[in-house]
Amino acid sequence: MPLAFNREVFITCAVTGSGSTQDRSPHVPRSPKEIADSALAAADAGAAIVHCHVRDPESGLPSRDPALYRELTEYIRAANTDVVLNITSGMGGDLILDDVQAPLPPGSGTDMAGASERMQPIRECLPEICTLDCGTMNFAEADYVMTNTTGMLRAMGSEITALGVQAEIEAFDTGHLWFAKQLVDEGVLIDPVLVQLCMGVPWGAPDDLNTLMAMVNNIPSTWHWSAFSLGAHQFPYVCAAVLAGGNVRVGLEDNLYLGRGRLASNAELVERARVLIEGMGARLLSPEEVRGRLNLTKRNPIG
Repeated sequence: MPLAFNREVFITCAVTGSGSTQDRSPHVPRSPKEIADSALAAADAGAAIVHCHVRDPESGLPSRDPALYRELTEYIRAANTDVVLNITSGMGGDLILDDVQAPLPPGSGTDMAGASERMQPIRECLPEICTLDCGTMNFAEADYVMTNTTGMLRAMGSEITALGVQAEIEAFDTGHLWFAKQLVDEGVLIDPVLVQLCMGVPWGAPDDLNTLMAMVNNIPSTWHWSAFSLGAHQFPYVCAAVLAGGNVRVGLEDNLYLGRGRLASNAELVERARVLIEGMGARLLSPEEVRGRLNLTKRNPIG
């Protein structure tokens, strides 16, 4: 198939994530203020969207405390830097099964919350975008299962739509795109949908180019999409996504390094992506242009 080169690209920076990276790099932000500062620096470097999780400020462990999300949101909205805020709704679906011969009751580390509880930070902060992990998946972390049942996704998707927030479908495999289309057919989500193709996350879609194009070819033509891969594949995927007609995600959630042995900041990762994108002859979209393209609603500071 011919290239579908995208000449107008937006960058999403995934600022900190929920992985156990907090002790692997001093650049991984922990407190809401640190996460906000890192997000704003990424915006100054060229990111139109910042995708944010929160962490416990002391331990650096992932958290879904709504108070931390409110604090983060306030810092970002009070700043002079314009950026589109994207908050995760993925926390609260962690199932850790015990011994393979006796998997129940669930093991230590399980964090399963209902749809309403998982959506609380979204209700309170009203970001312009929030993620929706569109399926259940085994992760390469012992017996951890990322759990998102169809009923849970319908409930969360319905609330996202009712709140006037743009859902970003996190698709880790083709079946997740299949169900996202089902949610649109049912009126749970509104067309056009925003999709993030999450490539190379064990054990989802591998990050080879054939699989990427299989994913791309399953996205309706009216939808908007980005793609990313992990670690050393992050920057090659900047180019691959643009060449395939999509947008770009980089950030410390997915990769800690600017090059071999050199730890990166979020701003440095965004700047490297910007150089690659502009070197290919494309231009970056501003946050305001992204709002127009995705029909987003910019929110005022929480008051």
